[in-house]
Amino acid sequence: MLAIDTTGESGSIALVGAGGLVEEMALDSTDGYAHVLFDAMERLLARHGLKVEQMDAFASGSGPGSFTGVRVGLTAAKGLAEATGRKAVAVSNLQALAWYGSRPLRAAVLDARRGEVYGGVYNASLQLVQEEVVAKLSVWLESLPQGDLEFVTHGFQLVGVSRPVLEVPKSLAGSIGRIAFDRLLRGEVLDPGEIDANYVRRSDAELLWRDRRAVPQR
Repeated sequence: MLAIDTTGESGSIALVGAGGLVEEMALDSTDGYAHVLFDAMERLLARHGLKVEQMDAFASGSGPGSFTGVRVGLTAAKGLAEATGRKAVAVSNLQALAWYGSRPLRAAVLDARRGEVYGGVYNASLQLVQEEVVAKLSVWLESLPQGDLEFVTHGFQLVGVSRPVLEVPKSLAGSIGRIAFDRLLRGEVLDPGEIDANYVRRSDAELLWRDRRAVPQR
């Protein structure tokens, strides 16, 4: 499986097989990934004597993240799957973060800018136990469940929290690929046209917080 992540400032691609990660390759580009992605994939496959037609499926990070970056990765995975007659898998970047965790509850968090975060809580089986949302950090922290929970993030400073914080690599294509490969083995793959970006919504608590801020003070 060939996995792609172009959702953020640090992009990556990965080759994943039945034995796990074969190779992960960072993508460095200050002006987007569209013009470097396919050349990088060709070089990655060539190093292992493979061609794109030999892939069983293609995976991409589906966000949350940069709108343009999310579309670049998903479009590439869908296009390759359609061209080769294979399946495609879209993996939440928050779930890809949670893959690195070790606690029963894993609160994955990414910087959404302007004082907000993308957050979601997964269990050890990488099942979502609290929906992915975009919210003010303080609002999201107050909503987290009780239990043995750790924060999982990369490049985002969580200061003053009482639970462990796990800082993981910025390259997520490897974990995206391993999650996607497990889904492939379980038959949980889609036709390319069915996968889409992961648009997280605002939590009820965040919407209530915003509504209260909007009420004029008397």
